[in-house]
Amino acid sequence: MNLGDKKYSGYALVKEMMDTVDIVKKFNPAQTANIAPKINSVGRLLLTGEGSSRIFPAKNAIRKALRWGMDLQIATDGSRQSGEYDLSKFAVFCASNSGRTKEVVLLAKKLASQGNKNCYALTANEKTLLEDACEETFVLTCGWEQAVAATKSVIEQALFYESILWAINGRDNAAACRELATHIETALTLPIDKKIIDAATKAPTIYFAGYNDGVAEELTLKTNEITRNKSDFLEGTYAVHGIEEVMDSNDIVFVIDPIDEEIEKFQEVLEKGVGLKIVAIANRPTPLATIQVPDAGELTPHVYLSAGWNVLVEIGIALGIDLDKPERARKVGNELIA
Repeated sequence: MNLGDKKYSGYALVKEMMDTVDIVKKFNPAQTANIAPKINSVGRLLLTGEGSSRIFPAKNAIRKALRWGMDLQIATDGSRQSGEYDLSKFAVFCASNSGRTKEVVLLAKKLASQGNKNCYALTANEKTLLEDACEETFVLTCGWEQAVAATKSVIEQALFYESILWAINGRDNAAACRELATHIETALTLPIDKKIIDAATKAPTIYFAGYNDGVAEELTLKTNEITRNKSDFLEGTYAVHGIEEVMDSNDIVFVIDPIDEEIEKFQEVLEKGVGLKIVAIANRPTPLATIQVPDAGELTPHVYLSAGWNVLVEIGIALGIDLDKPERARKVGNELIA
């Protein structure tokens, strides 16, 4: 992917993906320094939203908190389901780039009516319906995206939530963000083997497997929006626990950061059994066909996501698709009109 090439430069989606580099480079972790102690004192945090505003940002934060052994309990669900819960003892972050997503705004209004003083908004716009319903609103620096598929906002949202965890743990990751920006740029511009793209363009279904940290799941959604291909997220070892019965030998599976102990089983069941192609996106060489990206330590999931975007853009362009304008998908999935 290269903005200097007319094949890519005409798309807002590609430009917004590349904008991510500067957003990450300038990201200010200190912006959550005041809110972090409040959330930590509550002890429970729900991260809600719809689609891309929730999948990677929330699940990435959950995985980080569990790996670090934090006392803060973090959960996530969509806004409608979250509205069924007793959230009186939770701090809640409601994420909606537009600030007008119906499910999210209605949940925030419900929490306000119940007297929850720890309901916060994360948006890409000012003076929104969501802001009116929340105690405090944080506005992303990325601005409103023109392409239907959200990209740069997803990374910034994830870093925002991570910065809360950093503040609670006394970590200063400003320098790490600047280094991450360089690694994201590498992942976005990495040449992708034409054989991989050819196989993906012919696949009836493009699968993504890996950790339940939002990366593979978010790329599954982006596959639908960017390539118009059928796609599925196979969490953990789901890929070798029954779904192989309905897989096609022309399908392709991208495994994000494969766990070394599981690779042999994937090869046995999927490559040898089904006869399909497996491609790893990893920060190291693997026995699989591998798209290798730089290692950014605990921030590497952001690099994996960026590399996945790169792959999807190449697939979309190879298929001759207008990357910015899906036929049915909308920028605001379910807008609440005041």
